[in-house]
Amino acid sequence: MQRLFSTFAGGWPGAGLLLMRAVIGIVSIDRGVMKLCSEPSIQLAMLSVFAIGTGLLLIAGLWTPFAGTLLAAIVVWKAFLLPQNLLLYLLMGTIGVALAMVGPGAWSIDARLFGRKQIYAPEE
Repeated sequence: MQRLFSTFAGGWPGAGLLLMRAVIGIVSIDRGVMKLCSEPSIQLAMLSVFAIGTGLLLIAGLWTPFAGTLLAAIVVWKAFLLPQNLLLYLLMGTIGVALAMVGPGAWSIDARLFGRKQIYAPEE
């Protein structure tokens, strides 16, 4: 994972990435739950379950490149199935791709698992 990002952004850029992840994750979960409540077809139900899982991964900042790419694929697929919400799908897909390319930021599980570590040598 470290090979994908040179650093995990901290400070204001990291806060902006956290905000992006939180908002797109909440929207993805909300849209997935709302679609599941409306008794959709099996195909839309599967996409909704994937969208909920992807939203949870994005909020946590876990496997962000995979989750962002998966979110973009889900919304492209939904755009073909439900073309009445094209602008929403365009926005969600764009944010998903941006998060996949930029990374999750310093306040994420990815940064804790795959970020640079400091090793302190004991003094003798």
